[in-house]
Amino acid sequence: MTDLISRLARTPQGAAGLALVGLVLLVVVFGPLLAPYDPEAMAPLLRYKGPSLVHLLGTDQYGRDILSRLLVGARATVVMAVLATLLGTLVGALLGTASAFLGGRADEAIMRTVDAVMSIPSLLFALLIVNLLGKSGLNALLAIGIAFAPGMARVARSVALAVRKQDYVNAAIARGEGGFHIVVREMLPNVVAPIIVETTIRVAFAVMLFATLSFLGLGAQPPAPEWGLMVAEARKYLNLSPWMLIWPSIAIAIVAIGFNLLGDGLRDALNPRT
Repeated sequence: MTDLISRLARTPQGAAGLALVGLVLLVVVFGPLLAPYDPEAMAPLLRYKGPSLVHLLGTDQYGRDILSRLLVGARATVVMAVLATLLGTLVGALLGTASAFLGGRADEAIMRTVDAVMSIPSLLFALLIVNLLGKSGLNALLAIGIAFAPGMARVARSVALAVRKQDYVNAAIARGEGGFHIVVREMLPNVVAPIIVETTIRVAFAVMLFATLSFLGLGAQPPAPEWGLMVAEARKYLNLSPWMLIWPSIAIAIVAIGFNLLGDGLRDALNPRT
């Protein structure tokens, strides 16, 4: 692990990604402790205030402190996006590796189904799922995880096809090991590197997708301090206080850029040729 972090920090994108993601993780963990005010405390006399020494990032339409809402809302946005990505990764990796192991008609049937699902854009697919399940943050998490699974299955299968031909897999088959054991214990650990890279990059898309669902009113519901929901509420008051829109948008951008850079750095660090 130490060697991986060292190699990661030697690349410009890896170092920048580590710094940004590290900052985001600190906010996720300590954000509620650092928040100077109650994120849901209303102060009608302080509405639409710009940045000042009292409210560093200003206040919103209800007089709530924007900085406090950003710090507390990091958990609702980033953690949900990470969990959704991990869910999609787990389902997709198992499906893709199992498809590569089975081969033949089973592989063909699984991957043609995956291709059909992948033809639907992720946002549209997530919208369909949320509309079926109902409006809530948990349903948005499930929708994003399900929408990401087919792409992860395709990535996992492409690597698992080469692993399937290795001697240790043939030895496990010869020992009479079950299919589930071979997929989970023999094949998955050897396809994990590209899956980690893809997962890291997809977190950035999950953050934006989760924020989009909240923006459309299908994710987190008021008065939750979720970044996408904050953007949705701020657009009505752009002429009165542009800061309400600018700060959560910047927060979403920082998370997306950080995970993208970290994914690029991991790709180089985990590349055996380097």
